Amino acid sequence: MFGRSRTTATNEPTRDPETVDGSSELSLDDVHHLLQTKRRRDVLRYLREAEEPVRLRELAEQVAAWEQGTTVDELTSDERQRVYISLYQSHLPKLDNHGIVDYDKDRGRVEPTSRTSLLDSYLEPPTGSDSSDRWPRRYAGTVVCCTLLIGAIATGLLPISDLVGAGFVLAAFAIVTSAHVWSTGAYRQ
Repeated sequence: MFGRSRTTATNEPTRDPETVDGSSELSLDDVHHLLQTKRRRDVLRYLREAEEPVRLRELAEQVAAWEQGTTVDELTSDERQRVYISLYQSHLPKLDNHGIVDYDKDRGRVEPTSRTSLLDSYLEPPTGSDSSDRWPRRYAGTVVCCTLLIGAIATGLLPISDLVGAGFVLAAFAIVTSAHVWSTGAYRQ
């Protein structure tokens, strides 16, 4: 680590020595508080990839670029400055005071600490991405089949009553929904 000045944001206590050595766990409330803003989450994502301390200016530029959906080269000075100031005055001191980052305000350097990894699981996308979930496709298939059934009944291609057709539609959705609930085990809760 490098020499550092204590950082204090408004209403933030200075870092507790017990927190610095990692012997104190973060409460769930602390985790939610620290990750409530996208800027702090972006800071942690950026630092996760960093192999050495990063300059505050570099960090602020990348976070601003992500926020604007552009590249660092395309940012205006106002966009850079807004993010820089909020990181400098608020977000980094808050993360530093909880021992999540080591923020040297005087030198404009930031680096992750051993406690940074405590928040990694909250930054990851949920397991089981939507691309592997087949249930949306099954529901869409049911909608398509029911639409075709209703179309066939309405045009007279299928000589059954509207009430029987509605029964088929309800039965189809009841079967798909029941299978979904059974496969996920939601009925056991």
